[in-house]
Amino acid sequence: QVQLVESGGGLVQAGGSLRLSCAASASLFSINVMGWYRRAPGKQRELVATITSDGSTTYANSVKGRFTIFRDSAKNTMDLQMNSLKPEDTAVYYCHAYRLIDYWGQGTQVTVSS
Repeated sequence: QVQLVESGGGLVQAGGSLRLSCAASASLFSINVMGWYRRAPGKQRELVATITSDGSTTYANSVKGRFTIFRDSAKNTMDLQMNSLKPEDTAVYYCHAYRLIDYWGQGTQVTVSS
């Protein structure tokens, strides 16, 4: 069982930055892949970024160059640094982990005003 707790969401103006953090209840060394997903109003959930246990990362085209995913195995946390935010980044952001099965956090709201 892996519990995930997100923090760091909020309201920011376009062009601003936010950093999301996900705290895991298990050692990150035991988790194959972690990532961030988001669901905007009226849209399906989409992948934002992932990071594997060996540090390999992937990003959605829409966030490349603006978002960076980090993983701190000593603290069992995974962060998402979001820069140059756009109104279209407004969504509920979910932390995800895969260790035999999928685990999800409760989500944190990010709102970017124009």
